[in-house]
Amino acid sequence: MKVLLTGGAGDLGQTLAPRLLARGATPVILDIRAPASLQQGAVFIEGSVLDRPQLQESLSGCDCIVHIAGWHGIHEDRGEKNAYDFFDLNVRGCFEVFEAAANLGIDKIIYISTTSVRRADTLYGRSKILAERIVEDYVKYRDMNVITLRPRGFVPHWNHDVYTTYSDWAKWFWRGAVHIDDVASAVMQSLGLLFRQKLEQHLVLTLDSAYEYTDADLEQWDAEGAGSTFRKRYPEYYDLALSYGLDPAVRPHRLDISETVRWLGYRPSFSLASLLAELAAYGDDGPPMRQ
Repeated sequence: MKVLLTGGAGDLGQTLAPRLLARGATPVILDIRAPASLQQGAVFIEGSVLDRPQLQESLSGCDCIVHIAGWHGIHEDRGEKNAYDFFDLNVRGCFEVFEAAANLGIDKIIYISTTSVRRADTLYGRSKILAERIVEDYVKYRDMNVITLRPRGFVPHWNHDVYTTYSDWAKWFWRGAVHIDDVASAVMQSLGLLFRQKLEQHLVLTLDSAYEYTDADLEQWDAEGAGSTFRKRYPEYYDLALSYGLDPAVRPHRLDISETVRWLGYRPSFSLASLLAELAAYGDDGPPMRQ
């Protein structure tokens, strides 16, 4: 089985490649830049989803697509990309991938969207809303077998272009994110579902982290004072959290992943307990990049 990973030289593509190889699949990485390392058995094609002839050629012999390529919220926050950039790659790029796939008879696609579709006031959010509409049209009118995944932010701690230290990454994750390993697991579960059955609907599934906090914890958050709920769940890490500038009083916003669990059997493994344990063990260096 050959799986095209658009934007596959990025963090998610490089997390997926070894998992695909372990399953006996061939990852075909299409990106404008080479991956930091290319594992034996993977294929790299330098190019863009916006290059129509090259995209068609890259898809030759592929059985399915994981469409990852896109500009992200950080490119907007930093002022690096404008409305035209977001439209070209995130919207037109999505159209190019789906149209090429439909013309070649490739009907199995996993589209990596985002929970930022709820942020229509941002360029990133609007571009993903438009892209999801394109996906929906191809499901409806071209009989595509598609799963759209909407993860929270999933920048890994080892991406030092974004977060210099593990505690910087932890402060970002603290506000609500999902670990890239859990996103990769959901992609692999989605591939399994697409190859097991033809879906009768376009699945749009949310990805969130694991939580130690219960419904009761969240409903009665810090009823005994600021930081009291955190201290109840993670007493051994209270001082550690404070020492790294993490606020125990921040109430998590847990997303509903019940449909993701029902369809995929998705069980996220990384939680605040995981983060705190890694911070305690490795400090600001963080754990080594997982292979």
